[in-house]
Amino acid sequence: MDDETFNLSIRKFLKMVGVNSQREIEHAVAKAVAAGAIAGTESFPAKVTLEIAGLQLNVQFDGEIGLQ
Repeated sequence: MDDETFNLSIRKFLKMVGVNSQREIEHAVAKAVAAGAIAGTESFPAKVTLEIAGLQLNVQFDGEIGLQ
């Protein structure tokens, strides 16, 4: 195993997940505010599941997204 290649691969994956996740959340919030479905002051519980089948890894991360 090449540690440098491994580390770079993980970082690229996490960056892609982070950037795309943020974009999706921002889009969903803007759409909900525009539709009047939310006021824009709420907080929402959030959950992400990381699964790598080949490593038998399935881990859940819980948090909260606050709008104000």
